[in-house]
Amino acid sequence: MTLKLYDDLKEARRTVLQRRDMMNLDEVPEPVRAGIARVFGEEMTPEQAVARLLADVRARGDEALREWTARIDGLELGDLEIPAKEWEAAYDRIPADLVEAMTLSAKRIRDFHARQPIPCWTTDAMGGTLGQRLVPLERVGVYVPGGTAPLPSSLLMAAVPARVAGVDDVSVCTPADRETGRVPDVMLAAAHIAGIDRLFTLGGALAVGALAYGTRTVPRVDKIVGAGGLFTTVAKRQVFGVVGLDGIYGPTETVVVADDSADPAWVAADLLAQAEHDVLATAILLTPSRELAEKVQVEVARQLEDLNRAEIVAASLAGQGGAVITPDLETAVELADAFAPEHLCLSVEEPQRWAEKIRNAGGIFLGEHSCEVLGDYVAGPSHIMPTGGTARFKGPVNVLDFVKVVNIIGLDRETAAALCPAAARIAGAESLTAHGAAASRRTKRI
Repeated sequence: MTLKLYDDLKEARRTVLQRRDMMNLDEVPEPVRAGIARVFGEEMTPEQAVARLLADVRARGDEALREWTARIDGLELGDLEIPAKEWEAAYDRIPADLVEAMTLSAKRIRDFHARQPIPCWTTDAMGGTLGQRLVPLERVGVYVPGGTAPLPSSLLMAAVPARVAGVDDVSVCTPADRETGRVPDVMLAAAHIAGIDRLFTLGGALAVGALAYGTRTVPRVDKIVGAGGLFTTVAKRQVFGVVGLDGIYGPTETVVVADDSADPAWVAADLLAQAEHDVLATAILLTPSRELAEKVQVEVARQLEDLNRAEIVAASLAGQGGAVITPDLETAVELADAFAPEHLCLSVEEPQRWAEKIRNAGGIFLGEHSCEVLGDYVAGPSHIMPTGGTARFKGPVNVLDFVKVVNIIGLDRETAAALCPAAARIAGAESLTAHGAAASRRTKRI
C-alpha cells in the first residue's frame, strides 16, 4: 500500500480534496443494514433506528437502556453507574507510568484552559447599566466512545475544560468492553484523574438519549459534548434543542502542508497516525516538492508494515488519503484553508508566517516538533475539534462551550424615556400593538 500522488490539481480538487458527506445516510453500508435488521427485526434507516431507541429511552428509562444494550451489544448490564471507589481502585491498579502520563495530560489541559478569558462586563456609557455575565452550565454530559479501543484522552479533553469553566455536575457515559463486559481500568482511572461527578456504563445512541432525557439513574444534562460513531452522531442530531451540543462530528482528518525541509519519515508517521483511527479517516499531504512526496510514499509503505491496525490504515489511505503536488507553497496553504481540516500541520520553514494566512482549521500545528499526536494527548488544547469542513464556522471544545451569556439590562429613567418612543414606533411597524402600548404607557409615566 502506497500513498497516491496527485500531480493534476484539477483531479485532486475533484477527488481527494472534494469532501464527501460522511453523514449521507442514503447509502448505508451492508454491515450496518444487517446490524439494524438483526437488532430491530426489520429493515430501517439509521435515522429510524435511532428515533426508536430514543423514544423508548424517553418512555421507559433504565429498563430500555438495559434491554437495548443486551440486544445491540449482547451485554447484560447490572448497575448502570460505576461508583467512584471503583475509579480509585482502577487508578491504583494501572501502571504507574500510565498514571503519570494521564496526570500530566490533565494538568496541561487544565493549565491551558485556565488561561482562557471568560469576560464578564458592564458599562454605564449607554444610560444605566448594560452588560453581559457568563454563567457556567449546571450539568454537562460527556460521551466517550469505546469502539475498538478505550479513549481516556477523550474523557480528559472534555471533562477537564468543563471543570475549569465551573460546571457543577459532570457526568460521563462510555460503553463497556464487549469481551469483558466492563469499562476498562484506564477509563476508570481517567475519570478519577479528571475529577468528574458520575460515570455510567452506556454507549452510542442510548447514552445520548439517557443524557438528553434523563432516567431514574442517569441525570438529565444541559449539554452533551464528545464525538462518537454513526449512531451517536445521528442521536445527537435528533436530541438537539432538547439539550445543547458541542457539535456534530464526522470521521477525523489531518492535512499536512510540507516543504522540502520536512522529514519524510515524520510526515509519513503523522499521516499514518491519523489514518489508524478509522477507515473513513482522512490524511492528506499538500506539498510543492515532488521529491518529498515520493519519499513520504516510500516511508508510508515501510512504516505500515509495523502497525497493528494496518488494514484500517490501508483502507483509510485508499479511500480518503493522498499526496497532492502543488505549484508552490502558497497554493498548498490556500488548498488547506479551503479544505478547513480538523488538524492542519505546517511542516515547513517559517510555520508562523504561513499560519497567519489560515482562517479555517480546528487546530494549527506549527512546525514538525508540534506534531498532531502531542495535540491528541498532552499539548493542552482539547483534541475535540470540528470535522467535515465545519472549521469554517466552529472551533474546538473550549471553556466557552461550558458557559452561557446572560444579558444585563438596567436602564436609568432618562434613557428609558428617550428610548420608549423609538421602541413604540418599531412595534407599530411590526403590528405588535401590545409591545407599542407597553412602551407608550411608560413614556407618559416617566
